[in-house]
Amino acid sequence: MFQIEQSSVEKCVLGYFQKLELPITSVQWNWIPFSGHWGISMSFFQAAALEARAGKVENVARRASEMAEEVASQLFKPSGPPPSGFERVEAVKGYLNLYFSSFSYANRVINAVLSDGKQYGRGQRNHQRVMVEFSQPNTHKAFHVGHLRNVILGNAVCNILDAAGYDVIRTNYIGDIGLHVIKWMWNYVTYHKGEQPGEDRYRWMTDLYAEADRRYNDDPNAEPQVRALFARWDAHDPELLEIWEKTRQWSLEGFAQIYKTLDVKFDHFYYESEVEEPGKKFVERMIEMGIARDERPDGAVIVPLDDLAGTKEKYRVLVVLRSDGTSLYSTKDLSLAVKKFEMFHLDRSIYVVDVRQSLYLQQIYKTLELMGYDFAKKCHHLAYEIVNLPGNVTMSSRDGTVVLLEDLINEATSRALKIVQEKNPELSQENQQTVARAVALGAIKYSMVSRDNTKIVTFDWETALNFEGQAAPYIQYAFVRSNSILRKAGRQIPHETKVEYPLSAQEVQLIDLISRFNNELTRSAAEFKPMLIANYAFSLAQAFNDFYNTCPVISADEPVRDFRLRLTAAARQAISNSLSLLGIDSPEVM
Repeated sequence: MFQIEQSSVEKCVLGYFQKLELPITSVQWNWIPFSGHWGISMSFFQAAALEARAGKVENVARRASEMAEEVASQLFKPSGPPPSGFERVEAVKGYLNLYFSSFSYANRVINAVLSDGKQYGRGQRNHQRVMVEFSQPNTHKAFHVGHLRNVILGNAVCNILDAAGYDVIRTNYIGDIGLHVIKWMWNYVTYHKGEQPGEDRYRWMTDLYAEADRRYNDDPNAEPQVRALFARWDAHDPELLEIWEKTRQWSLEGFAQIYKTLDVKFDHFYYESEVEEPGKKFVERMIEMGIARDERPDGAVIVPLDDLAGTKEKYRVLVVLRSDGTSLYSTKDLSLAVKKFEMFHLDRSIYVVDVRQSLYLQQIYKTLELMGYDFAKKCHHLAYEIVNLPGNVTMSSRDGTVVLLEDLINEATSRALKIVQEKNPELSQENQQTVARAVALGAIKYSMVSRDNTKIVTFDWETALNFEGQAAPYIQYAFVRSNSILRKAGRQIPHETKVEYPLSAQEVQLIDLISRFNNELTRSAAEFKPMLIANYAFSLAQAFNDFYNTCPVISADEPVRDFRLRLTAAARQAISNSLSLLGIDSPEVM
């Protein structure tokens, strides 16, 4: 925000280096840790070290201090003002510290937010193409709370990467075939043939999957029957294909409704069924190359990764085809990885996948590397941990210990509605429902991204719907408070005031946090960690609430009132922008 002033100082510093005949052509600035004043700092140790290597000085630290003092004296003469835009300049132990004028800095931050609006904090387009593959549900199975973390985490990562300047391709790889589907169809054909789902078809299909798994485990004749059905699938049996297409569509319609509810969109869908045959051909090529070892009919087709890579117990053995010739996840994932890069010419391919698949994905990437695919190094596993129910109950589609998304949202909305009715009974019933839905979805989403990706999330209502702690409703309520102030002021945001007054600690803290938005966004994108934005949004809400409780706005005298109204509008925008990155709405009232 002070590029012109900063460039002026850089010109002076580089001129100083030129007089000393030092080959330094750029200045590296660092932010000074915030302590009530905003500032930047640069080091002279590199310059002093260059002189030392040339035999001009012996003590690098002493020479760095001398340089910093000489430049400081040029910039800030005792009888004159500091450089434009800066409050003071100082030399400290080999560092040149420049502190911005607090009020000037504050106004520039606020101006930037109000000018950029929804674009505030976003980075410049960097023309890097990144594919994020996430959600990856299996048809014929339940979409439960455990799956939610994947889709919410993946969506937030996409939002953050896009805001940071990347060209993001949002991709969903749907498991529409495999043993789980064959098992479901075996149960359907054997015990429910011809039955049609009722109105709640998704729940009906989920119940049949749990039933199929129980029958499969309890009936000793089930496994050979399922294998026989798998062979029919492999032979493209027309009757089986017709049943599969019909039942698959029921699942896909259910997924579409889930994504609509969560406001998650995809640019491209891949399906396991479309890469199964190409995957088998890919395996044949691997055998021809000597990468895969064909041990059929007694064994499977395997890739002895440790032998090929010269490692021990690191990659182990990857099975890429069963002994009967039927496919595995690996059969399809290898082929799909190649297809992705051929279709979209990616700079990075991110797989949002359960942490328990870490070894498997390492095996996939290493196999591709051994086959000569350079893009293997561009593949990244974004691992995440499971979601537990209260009491550390792990959810499973097989044993029925699941909470379906629809049930979770309905329960969250019901609980949120009670709170909204208490806080704002004057709202119409329709508005109360709308707000409760936004609060409910925000509570669910925030709980999934506010912990480190690799930490287990135990979902509980008190934490998720907390209006006083680190949860989405608390942050949303800070937005509502800021909105309320602006509404009382007639929604007219005053023009910038040039009058200065001593800023309170709460104002300074709020402005400082608003100014950090882009830095937090950049760091979150680099580390693929929405948690950093979740923490930032909470800190921002805390700072605004401190400001709200200690700094009168509407009743303040001019010009303080105008400045604080502008600061309120800037905070409101920054809160909204940060929540938006997490896929969370900011309701106007609560």
